[in-house]
Formats: sequence, C-alpha cells, structure tokens
Amino acid sequence: MKKTGLFFKKFYLGIILFFLYIPIFVLIVFSFNETKSRSVFSGFTLDWYIRLFNNRIIISSLLNTIIIACVSSIVSTVLGTFAAIGINSMRKVPKRVVMGITNMPIINPEIVTGVSLMLLFVFFAARMNLEFGFVTLLIAHITFNVPYVILNVMPKFNQMDPHIYEAAQDLGCSPFQAFRKVVLPEIMPGVISGFLMSFTYSLDDFVISYFTSGSTSQTLPITIYSMTRRKISPEINALSTLIFLVVVIVLIVKNIIETRAAKKNGTYKGA
Repeated sequence: MKKTGLFFKKFYLGIILFFLYIPIFVLIVFSFNETKSRSVFSGFTLDWYIRLFNNRIIISSLLNTIIIACVSSIVSTVLGTFAAIGINSMRKVPKRVVMGITNMPIINPEIVTGVSLMLLFVFFAARMNLEFGFVTLLIAHITFNVPYVILNVMPKFNQMDPHIYEAAQDLGCSPFQAFRKVVLPEIMPGVISGFLMSFTYSLDDFVISYFTSGSTSQTLPITIYSMTRRKISPEINALSTLIFLVVVIVLIVKNIIETRAAKKNGTYKGA
C-alpha cells in the first residue's frame, strides 16, 4: 500500500513538473536562440537581450511597472498592517465577518475585480475629471494587494501572546513604544512577506491592469500582450525569462524570511 501511494505521489509530482515547468524551460532556452525559430535551436546568442534593453517601449513599460509595484506594495503594506491590527482587536464574530469580506477579493475572479474597478473609475471620471492612467492603475494595484498583506500579517497576530502588549504598557511603555518595541518585531516577518507577495502580484498582474491602465500608462504584461498580438518575437522570450527570474528570486527571499521566523518562534518543521 505504501509503495502504491509513493508511486502515485511521484507520478503526480512528475505530471505537475512536466506541464508547469517544461514550457518555462523551453521559453528560457529559446530566449538564447540565434534565429527567430520557435522549434529549432540554431545556436547560443545574447542578441535578443541586447535588443530588449534597447527597446524604448519595453524599457518605459518596465520602469512604469517597477514604480507601480514598489509604490503600491509600500502603500498596501502600511494599510494592510494597520487593517490587521484593527481586525485583531475585534471580537470573535465581527472578526470572522471582516476576514470573510477581506478574503473575497482574493477568491474573486480577477476579471470581475478589473471590470468593477473600471466601472468605478468611469463613474468618478465623469464627476471628478479623473483620467485613466497612472493614478487609476496605482489605486487598482493597492486595492487588490491589501488583502494579501492582511492574509500574511494576521497569522503572526494569532501566534503572538495576546497579553504581551498590555504587559509592555504595565512595564512603563507608552502605547506607541509597546507597539514599536514589542508588537512590530513579532509581526515583522508577516509584514515583509506581505510586501514581497504584493510586489510579486503587482509585477505580473495583467487582467486588472488591462481594465484600469488606459493608453497613457501601461505595465509590462500589457506591453507583452500587445507585442504578441502582432508577432511573437524572441525579445518576448527574453523578457519573460527575466520576469520569471525576478519572481523566483522574490519567492526565495520570502521563503527564507518565513523559515527564519519559524525557527525563531520554534515552529519550524524541517524535512
């Protein structure tokens, strides 16, 4: 029975790896191809990466994407952390209700969120002279990032001793000092994880950005989509490879932070 279970476990893992990572591996390999062929590897070259960094449209979209990702991640991390503090102070029933409302944008299809935000901006555009562009794109990214920050910070509050804040005040700390010296270090791994997750989602988001960006401010995924509608160029392979590497690095950093935090709290379970 154990051998059968082990076989199916390995078989399932093999299927997952094949369908998820083989296409990415092919993408990375052909980003170094000498020719534009998508089926025959003719030789190794870095020309497509050089052309990529000489493409003004891609560089402009890249800078815009990085700015949007950084600003939205910072703002959503601050808002999400304060929201988590407020939710943690609630009673049991209101806390469950608010957490359910908070989780709705996460499980909600992105196209629904994107269309609803677009309609909201259209409503305000007619009354406040709001144009689709950087501002609407930034608000949209902050909106869908905040729940992920709350999702990362709340478990840290659940692991923390609920009386530690009051104990710090009894020892002479002001409310701000108690939060800064006692509470914040305890929840900091969750805050950092929330920031990195927000940055990652903001970096590669397409659907919501597509409905809220307008024509004056576009992110990298939208630019890639526009390029693929005309003709698939090896530059897209190179660009997709770089995006994949950035996301992998961010996830590795996130896992390292979570592992260190788990070891510090004594909750780490090694392999």
